[in-house]
Parts: sequence; C-alpha cells; structure tokens
Amino acid sequence: MKSEKVTSKAKVPMKRWYDDACGTAHALELVGERWALLIVRELMFGARRFSELRGDLPGISANVLTQRLEGLEAAGILTRRKLPPPASVQVYELTPWGYESEPIFQVMGRWAVRSPDHDPTLPLSPAALMLSFRTMLAPERAAGLQATVGFRCGEQSFVARLDAEGLAISRGEPVDPDVSFEGDPMTLASVVYGGRPIADAEAAGALRVGGHRALARRFVTLFPLPAKVGAR
Repeated sequence: MKSEKVTSKAKVPMKRWYDDACGTAHALELVGERWALLIVRELMFGARRFSELRGDLPGISANVLTQRLEGLEAAGILTRRKLPPPASVQVYELTPWGYESEPIFQVMGRWAVRSPDHDPTLPLSPAALMLSFRTMLAPERAAGLQATVGFRCGEQSFVARLDAEGLAISRGEPVDPDVSFEGDPMTLASVVYGGRPIADAEAAGALRVGGHRALARRFVTLFPLPAKVGAR
C-alpha cells in the first residue's frame, strides 16, 4: 500500500528579508531562520516523524519546529506524507530539490570546523555524524578500499558503502557488513575525530565493534579534520 500525501495548506507568500537579487540572499530567505538548516540536515537520510525530529534537536520547541516545517514545506524544500496502516503517522521528508542542498552542508561544515571556536565535544545527532563522514572523507586515504559499514546509534541504524565513488550512507539495518560500530554519536566522534583508541572506548563500555578489526581501525582514520585558521 502506498503512503498518502498530506494535503497542504494554501501557499503563503514568502517573507522577503532582503531587497537583493543575489542567490545567496534568497538562500538565506529559504533556510536562514534559526533551526531551519538543522531540520534539513536531520532529513538528509530519509523521512522522520515530528517526535523524532524534536528528539534529535533537543533545543527546539514544538511551536518553533512546527513553524519551521511549515516554512520549509511552503518553500518546496520538504513535504509531508502519511504512512499507511498500521503506522498511520505523518512524516516529513525532503523533496528532490531539498536533497540537492547536501553540498551546502559539506562546504559549510568543512569551512566552519576550521574556526578556533568550533567545539567538537558538543552534542551531535546520529544524522549529523553520518553527514560529517560524507563531508570529511579524504579520498586519498580511502583509495582502493571497498567496504560495507554498519552503524547503530541508539534506535537509529545506518549503512555506509565505501567504494571508488565515495561514501554512500542510508538509514537501515546493515546486512552482513564488513565492520559495524555501535555506540552513541559522541563516542563515535571521539574515536573518529578525537583520536580516541577504539580499544579505550570498548573498555569503557561505550562502543561495540564487530567484523574485521583491521578494517575498523583503518575506517576511523579516513576523516581528517582541516587545520584550524591560524594554525601552523
């Protein structure tokens, strides 16, 4: 049975912030309000329920989330649909045009982590972690490597497929992956970006690694962070 598309409200004319024809100015009108880009980020790997979005954006209120979802829908960046029974719940997902925004996150992410004020120890959602892997992958380090990698962060699971084309990631349960990681996003980030040894995280009970150990050790080295501004 196909999912049902939710009938949208009459489109409200977009509020203009800038009297400027520049595409960047219009981009800010589309996604420049607080939380808007982070909502798009959370939808980058597939449809999510309202409660799931709010759970992965703990600082947002229900009222603001509703407003941002309505604005992004009116702009054509996301859409709503109702899942068929027995779920019968409403979910939000990006439109094809919405998915085209991923390079924006990658460029902004690589640019912003060079700031001396960027704090990598702050909370990170599972989707944010997965998107960071796609952003920070160093092709020269991954040359010749092909692997299927599974991730489980709480109730969320992802499958990453690494090959000559890059790193493709989708939501879903991994089936017979070459290597798997299970832990919260901050633990995984500390191993990948903070240099924490896998064995240390395992000994603390914060991480479980399955499959090929050598591949696991190599995989976590594929995502070097760019140097900070002013660093020698």
